[in-house]
Amino acid sequence: MIIIRNKIQVGIIGTGFIGPAHIEALRRLPNVEVVALADIDQQTADQKADQLGVPRAYGDYTKLLKLDSIESVHICTPNFLHFPMVKKAIEAGKHVICEKPLAISFEEGKELVELAEKKGVANAVHFNIRYYPLVQNLRQLIKAGKLRQIFAIHGSYLQDWLFYQNDYNWRLDSELGGSSRAVADIGSHWLDCIEFVSGLRVVEVCADFGTFYPIRKKPKKDIETYSGKVLKLEDYEDIKINTEDYASVLLHFDNGAHGVMTINQVAAGRKNRLFFEIDGSKEAIAWDSEIPNQMWIGKRESANQILMKDPSLMEESARVFSSFPGGHQEGFPDTSKHLFREFYTYIANGSHAKKEKPLFPTFKDGLREIQLCDAILESYRTSTWVPVREA
Repeated sequence: MIIIRNKIQVGIIGTGFIGPAHIEALRRLPNVEVVALADIDQQTADQKADQLGVPRAYGDYTKLLKLDSIESVHICTPNFLHFPMVKKAIEAGKHVICEKPLAISFEEGKELVELAEKKGVANAVHFNIRYYPLVQNLRQLIKAGKLRQIFAIHGSYLQDWLFYQNDYNWRLDSELGGSSRAVADIGSHWLDCIEFVSGLRVVEVCADFGTFYPIRKKPKKDIETYSGKVLKLEDYEDIKINTEDYASVLLHFDNGAHGVMTINQVAAGRKNRLFFEIDGSKEAIAWDSEIPNQMWIGKRESANQILMKDPSLMEESARVFSSFPGGHQEGFPDTSKHLFREFYTYIANGSHAKKEKPLFPTFKDGLREIQLCDAILESYRTSTWVPVREA
């Protein structure tokens, strides 16, 4: 006999790029239903709800939080809004998935961690890069000792969406995005992924930043209002930029390994490339998010190998993160699906009430990335090695 269970009803706050991506991923889960969204005003919310097929729309997110039927909310808004929105959601008794960063200061992040624990709500930060099938597989290989001792970890996260001087987005405004831009925005993904995969922790950092466009051209009006969306020189205003386009960060890990991370949001041709290589005493492994269904394995005594994403060839505990057979490509949208699947299975099983340790990235992981970013910022400002403080 088939038992029909009530679906977990979910609300989405913020419908820019990432909000609709959350909705699409949630609709692939059988036990979840997106029933409401909220945005900056009622007109915008209504338009987005119509476009995305969501039944309820709110121009005031606090009205969404008052819906008793909604058990969980996803915070997909600009960074400076994360803290107040997450706090209100927890106080309303909702489970929360928040986009990174969890908050724009350590103190705010710590308060959210403590509040979530006090209220007993399930909580997660959207570090979805962990959920590529081969990233999960690599984690299991390292846990099994396939690389033996890890000597070095190096890599980069490169994008070109801010390549031109007239490329502009709210993330360029430190009042909205925080004191760090490139490191907090995409460097946090790289650092979270590396610590997750390797099982190591960064204990010390030394950073160098670059801001290649100290002045950028900001459209005076929303670009959608311009005829033909072609802007003239008089359509822009000059805006001073005080956040980094680029960063290189030397890393020391708790096992004695060394590393380096390079972050660049003005790298022509690199659309969204997170790359890393982990060099061990037996072999090395490398992975590239722009070709996510293959993993390079480096050897000294024999030919190098390429492992293609194929559940039958992956470590047994990593197979659940590959939904399709070998030769069927999986990518970015699948990562959110797998993170959300773990999160909502945790809720459905009542694991939050039992205080069971979750497998997905939680607010504590979000706080960890704030600590890392703070240390990197301090290192750049002081031109010294800076230890990463623990909560």
